[in-house]
Amino acid sequence: MTDAVVTRFAPSPTGYLHIGGARTALFNWLYARGRGGKFLLRIEDTDRARSTPEATEAILKSMAWLGLDYDGDPVSQFEGASRHAEVAHTLLAAGKAYKCFATQDDIQAFRDAAKAEGKSTLYHSPWRDAQDDTHPDAPYVVRIKAPRDGNTVIKDAVQGDVTIRNDQLDDMVLLRSDGSPVYMLAVVVDDHDMGVTHVIRGDDHLNNAARQMMIYNAMDWKVPVWAHIPLIHGPDGKKMSKRHGATGAEEYQTMGYPAAGMRNYLTRLGWSHGDDEFFSDAQALDWFDLGGIGKSPARFDLKKLENLSGQHIAAASDAALQRELIAFLNASGGDALDTAQLTGLLAAMPFLKERSKTFPELLEKAAFVLSSRPITPDEKASKHLDLVSRGILRELTPHLQNASWDRDTLETVLNGFAEAQGTKFGKLAGPLRAALAGRAVTPSVFDMMLVLGREETLARLNEAASVEG
Repeated sequence: MTDAVVTRFAPSPTGYLHIGGARTALFNWLYARGRGGKFLLRIEDTDRARSTPEATEAILKSMAWLGLDYDGDPVSQFEGASRHAEVAHTLLAAGKAYKCFATQDDIQAFRDAAKAEGKSTLYHSPWRDAQDDTHPDAPYVVRIKAPRDGNTVIKDAVQGDVTIRNDQLDDMVLLRSDGSPVYMLAVVVDDHDMGVTHVIRGDDHLNNAARQMMIYNAMDWKVPVWAHIPLIHGPDGKKMSKRHGATGAEEYQTMGYPAAGMRNYLTRLGWSHGDDEFFSDAQALDWFDLGGIGKSPARFDLKKLENLSGQHIAAASDAALQRELIAFLNASGGDALDTAQLTGLLAAMPFLKERSKTFPELLEKAAFVLSSRPITPDEKASKHLDLVSRGILRELTPHLQNASWDRDTLETVLNGFAEAQGTKFGKLAGPLRAALAGRAVTPSVFDMMLVLGREETLARLNEAASVEG
């Protein structure tokens, strides 16, 4: 029987959730959830000087926005310090680790001498094979006994087999001189205790795997499946940074990208399933595997993100979009919508969501239903409300007074009116857009009229027709 899959995401709470970290979390979530396994969250807060509750909260908020739910409560690495130290003492008692009393000066002298002789500066402690490990009142660190011969092979599901010569591995420190455990020990102990079966993380941790395997092997623990994924680069091929634009996951929420579009894009960033670009969460969960992850860094492409986001906005249900728009306005500091605005927004959603790539674009198209009288035309729209146009609007309103308020009738009335004026409907559309929305570019005039209703439409037309100017 195959063991249940358990993955984890283990961010350091020293800042926002980087877009690369968000993708790592997503890959772990997809792999576990797609196999009926567990996805765990561990906050690696051992760096007390830089870890903050605010950063932890920012990470949790970003994960919630992306829909990455985790099992159980987040685990604090710092709170497990005594357990980490316990493992180091177990190795010490078993003779697989040792006390090293070397000072920083001793280590530096060793390295200087090795450099002068053209030898490796990898430190070899004289205390490794010392028969007597007592040294009254002297501070010491605990080091693991690294293998001296042969090779360590990292069997990686993405990178393939990676071989490290054991003579390149040092006797890694497990406990500092103050008795506190180092990060490399804490990670292994936590992953083992949490039952993690697959460690999916950035390939900047690849070299760490060989050193962490020393602890797994010394404790006779099962080594997890390694999967080291390439980092994300900017369009110029360099590591993703602020110069490429937003790097924090929450920034993309406040920029108005839907969570589904972001999930789709990040899943596709460095992983592929044939030529599929647009796919649902259900498809991603069904398809995602480690074999589909490429070995080369993926390049972040904002145009592709916009394209996928637009497709997800168009495919979403109207009610779901309304909920996400409310969350977007809340996250971005926008004005809250009242009941009337929410009702109008929902009614207009079927045509608003077409060809909108972001929520700000959608809300701009929704200006007609989010505005209330008096409608103030912008500069471009004002040009469509000259003396002649206002006169035409005054003539038009009686024709709409008793017309049936359905699309076919409205099209017949407006096209007939335009023909009677010796023009085409296109010439009439500009003043109507300006009157109904205060914009020169809007959704279809008929769509707006149907959503606004007869009373509001006529009130706006009459208002625009009577403006002095």
